[in-house]
Amino acid sequence: MNQYPAWKYVLIFVLLVVGIFYALPNLYGEDPALQISASRGAQIDDAVAAMVATRLEERGIPLVKEPQQADERLVVRFRSTDDQLAAADIVKEALGSQYVVALNLAPSTPAWLQAINALPMYLGLDLRGGVHFLMEVDMDAAVQKALERYSSDLRAVLREAKVRYISIRDAGGALVISFRSAEERSAGSEVIHNEYRDLVLTESDDGKVYALEVALSDEELRETRKLALQQNITTLRNRVNELGVAEPIIQQQGDRRVIVQLPGIQDPSQAKTILGSTATLEYRAVDIQHSVEDARSGKVPPGSRLYKHRDGSYYLLKDRVIVTGDQIVNARSGFDNTSGSPQVSVTLDGKGARKMLDFTKENVGKPMAVVFIEDKTSVKMVDGKPEYSYRQVEEVISVATIRDVFGRQFQTTGLDSPQEAHELALLLRSGALAAPIRIIEERTVGPSLGADNIEQGFQSVVVGFVLVLIFMAVYYKAFGLVADLALAVNVILIVALLSMLQATLTMPGIAGIVLTVGMAVDANVLIFERIREELRNGNTPQASINAGYAKAFSTIADANITTLIAAVVLFSFGTGPIKGFAVTLSLGIITSMFTAIMGTRAVINLIFGRRRLQRLPI
Repeated sequence: MNQYPAWKYVLIFVLLVVGIFYALPNLYGEDPALQISASRGAQIDDAVAAMVATRLEERGIPLVKEPQQADERLVVRFRSTDDQLAAADIVKEALGSQYVVALNLAPSTPAWLQAINALPMYLGLDLRGGVHFLMEVDMDAAVQKALERYSSDLRAVLREAKVRYISIRDAGGALVISFRSAEERSAGSEVIHNEYRDLVLTESDDGKVYALEVALSDEELRETRKLALQQNITTLRNRVNELGVAEPIIQQQGDRRVIVQLPGIQDPSQAKTILGSTATLEYRAVDIQHSVEDARSGKVPPGSRLYKHRDGSYYLLKDRVIVTGDQIVNARSGFDNTSGSPQVSVTLDGKGARKMLDFTKENVGKPMAVVFIEDKTSVKMVDGKPEYSYRQVEEVISVATIRDVFGRQFQTTGLDSPQEAHELALLLRSGALAAPIRIIEERTVGPSLGADNIEQGFQSVVVGFVLVLIFMAVYYKAFGLVADLALAVNVILIVALLSMLQATLTMPGIAGIVLTVGMAVDANVLIFERIREELRNGNTPQASINAGYAKAFSTIADANITTLIAAVVLFSFGTGPIKGFAVTLSLGIITSMFTAIMGTRAVINLIFGRRRLQRLPI
């Protein structure tokens, strides 16, 4: 007799039920949708949802369901992409520039499945459609930013050492410090060398001014460029993740380029808005010694710069930056306890906290300004090709008097709305870009092309699946039908695991599923051939079944474990599509071993395990 303990049947049944429930969402597909989010000074509420629904109803565009609010966004679903595209123009016209309207695909999973967190698997760019960008990091700007940081630090170091200097100026790729005497220059050179050993110092003079040129060493240049690229990749990934784009692909290409793929985003302009939202803050001292009116008439004093406030007024600020956005480690939006106005609570890293503490100690009772800096990207079509232009907007959002000494944590006020405070906190929390990025290539994969890829991939799985089913049923008879049942369960479990893990399925991933279909029956072939061999040796049918599964196990385990090791290596060192293939292959190996060994044994035990047999239908 061949019998399984009850707990194994319960385990198999539970896993099968769970697998079916979590694979089900993939049958419902996605609806063409508009995703509406608010920009500065606006918010998403019931009134906006009602206005959108009314305007679309007036134009005769049917909706799948009423607009839904989720995560401070409004999602409007349509029956076709034609309705979606027509609605986008209508909604943009109705809402104006205060709202961002993006084309997207929204899962149509029923609420009862969503209640158990059963969601469809993510589809890659080649299956779902979306946008692909190749972006280049401006390494010259990264080096320039490094020099600007050194400029501020060198001033502080020379002041602490009480070394007099005339000026520190940027000379294109280097800093030039001017001294009145050779002795002062030597003292300054010694102080800088002791503090910053990675800087290259070169002396020169013209008889009147004694200059010291400060440049980055080759090693420091390489490290600066490398860190700029890494920080930009991290910042882009954090920003896109926080803005709600599912499973983005952001990876390095070469020593200065970044590939960004955003599956499901159908509107490239919306994607550029997400990637171009590179807001940050600078904290600067206010110049109270000079007149703002003189500066507006063109007489800007050395070491200061004229800025415009958001309310239209002007302020004269010192060139010296106290703290920049890349020294912010956390930011949260909220409301000021005193006035009730929106604010952002900022937390600085150790270096930024020391700078802020030192500055506030020396400037209690004096004003400090917060400068909001945003890099904006615009695009226009020239001869059918997109041309991008970039501009930087700088404005003062807050000027406050320093009432007490503070360092690591403080609040920034002067924001227009809670929505703007939320967006600023998000961007600051994601980090500042170390250097500007430029879009040098753009490619959009339409949802129709993605649907064609899905259809072709599905056909390849079905064809492979059916051929294997036929072969197993003809060659191994009833045992082959059991293997076919296990194969169907195997595919369900793979889809369920991909959905539960929210892994991204791509065309190479479908190839991995097709491969595991063949590998799944390979284990059963080994088992069934072993059973046949035992029968030929004269063993009874029940003993042959038991020996077939027991003796084939080690061979199956060895073959699958070695393949699993190869899949893990592919996942560790591969990128993009290679990882997608490795994920489905790994999951397929695990599920195929479970269904081919434990699953088929359970079914065969149920059918033949309690019967006295003279022969087996194998």
